[in-house]
Amino acid sequence: MARPRKPLLSRERIIETAGALVDAEGLSAVSTRRLAAELGVSGPSLYNHFRTKDEILEAVADAVSARVDLSMFAEGDGRDWRTALHDWAVSYRAALADHPRLVPVLAVGPGRRPAGLRVADAVFGAMVRAGWPPAQATHIGALMRYFITGSALGSFARGFVDDATAYDPADYPHLGQAHLLAERQRQVDEGAFETGLRALLDGLSLQYERYASAPASAPAPTTAGTTLRPAPKHP
Repeated sequence: MARPRKPLLSRERIIETAGALVDAEGLSAVSTRRLAAELGVSGPSLYNHFRTKDEILEAVADAVSARVDLSMFAEGDGRDWRTALHDWAVSYRAALADHPRLVPVLAVGPGRRPAGLRVADAVFGAMVRAGWPPAQATHIGALMRYFITGSALGSFARGFVDDATAYDPADYPHLGQAHLLAERQRQVDEGAFETGLRALLDGLSLQYERYASAPASAPAPTTAGTTLRPAPKHP
């Protein structure tokens, strides 16, 4: 019998199949036995590519991180630090929102995942180049990850049922329209994310101005030799 042109099993196939299982049924659905059955192979063959189930989930998470746009942090891009953070956050949330059941793995942090580490490195490096002190750049990276992963964990709009009788005005006088939220999920959830993101960036801009106006004897941000400009003032 002729040998197949392509190998029966590969890391990419395992990652793709595991990711589909997580999306459809959740993290608990992934096991080496279940994956082997889905792939039509014997269980031990998986160990030629991954040692444990956790390694598989880490690889699935890293594949999602690899889809996050980092172009706004590249040299010569020209976006100021505030705009770069905004555009990156939108891309990051979009990648996570497509795989909400995987967010708990991503929320733990990048660990040793190459794509996740590239994301962390790009954000930190860009903030330092823009003039943020390293400690504050670390805080910004953490703050953004908290906000983005939290927003992608679930849907606020879908937390309400589409039954108007569920929200009796006698008990919930301000939820008379809550039953309409579910059918407007995207508009509500994306609007909430954008509102929160702009509020965070407004606050960071105020902090940046304080660093920039600090006395010469105190450490102040500088943009000399950087590729990210200071963010413009926002009303």
